[in-house]
Amino acid sequence: MGTSWKHLVMAVLLGGAAALASAQQPASAPAADAAPVNPAVQPAQPFSNIVSENVFDLQKRDLSKEAHDQAARRATQPGNNAPVWREVNSDQAHYASIPGLEAGVLIQRTGQKWRLFRNGVITVWGGWLMVLVPLLILGFFLWRGTIPLKEAPTGRKIERFTPTERYVHWTMAISFVTLGVSGIVMLWGKHFLLPILGHQLFGWLTYILKNLHNLVGPLFTVSIIVAFVMWVRDNLPRSGDMNWLLKLGGLFSGEHGAEVPSHRFNAGEKLWFWGGLVVFGLILSASGWTLDRIVPGVDYYRSTMQLAEVIHAIAAVGMICMSLGHIYMGTIGMEGAYRAMRDGYVDEAWAKEHHELWYDDIKAGKIPAQRSQPPAPPSPSEQPAKP
Repeated sequence: MGTSWKHLVMAVLLGGAAALASAQQPASAPAADAAPVNPAVQPAQPFSNIVSENVFDLQKRDLSKEAHDQAARRATQPGNNAPVWREVNSDQAHYASIPGLEAGVLIQRTGQKWRLFRNGVITVWGGWLMVLVPLLILGFFLWRGTIPLKEAPTGRKIERFTPTERYVHWTMAISFVTLGVSGIVMLWGKHFLLPILGHQLFGWLTYILKNLHNLVGPLFTVSIIVAFVMWVRDNLPRSGDMNWLLKLGGLFSGEHGAEVPSHRFNAGEKLWFWGGLVVFGLILSASGWTLDRIVPGVDYYRSTMQLAEVIHAIAAVGMICMSLGHIYMGTIGMEGAYRAMRDGYVDEAWAKEHHELWYDDIKAGKIPAQRSQPPAPPSPSEQPAKP
């Protein structure tokens, strides 16, 4: 038995040495009467120069036989073009007179995987999330209603947002709503708008919204950056934030004021700032600029655009769902919250009840109650004449 193993090992080594020697020998010159090889008809095969009997020893293709077999297959199986489409769907770059990346690739195999993921995971699960979150908010509103002030307004006002802060906020809000509505129509519109509008009107609508989406996107990015610079200091974590989170701001228990004190922005607003505005906002901006093809130094291959679209869609669903809670609390969810962003001022009772630590700093003189320059009163000549 030992002698047999030795013979087998020697045979393998000698065979490998012979194959290596033959591979290193220079190739013989082609015969003078041999027909020249046309690469368009008989392309070079990978690993064709390997001389050995192993898994890489690929057989040379006989294109004429393949064409003959395909012609015979059409007679017995009409319409069966599987070999042709396997060749087309091979991700191989062929000749194309049109300049551009991947112009010679007719069909990209990963494009089908992207389409299934977009129309499957993102559309189905993201769509259900977009339905469930508003339903939960509606259920909470029906149970809790608008959170009223416990104390009567004092009539003394505190400036919560300056005019500049409000302009930046509304620019960011309007651009975000525009992007959200146009994105929803482009991703889910064929399921609920196309049957109503028809193909022609729906096609024009999506065309207009797509271009509006691309134009508003950079404005949204700029507003995020400006908002971050303005509000990052007031959104830094503080010691009372954990207590606010543990009690969920008193939304379910009805506690406010001393029970869940907070500074200018509570922990819920800070979660929206860092999670929604910063994380999701920057991811949306980076992926959106890539889809707009305005990022310098990027090779916009199809796979690059597919990955950017998947990231963009997931971040959009996450930010829209978070924004619904922010919009609810800033409008009908809490008395006086919308007036703070509309007019810039809140009553002392509102500040003490919802942001007691911020109110204490104002009463102690650490923060001015009026941070912007109030408008000058009209001069006597500008005042309207009394009747």
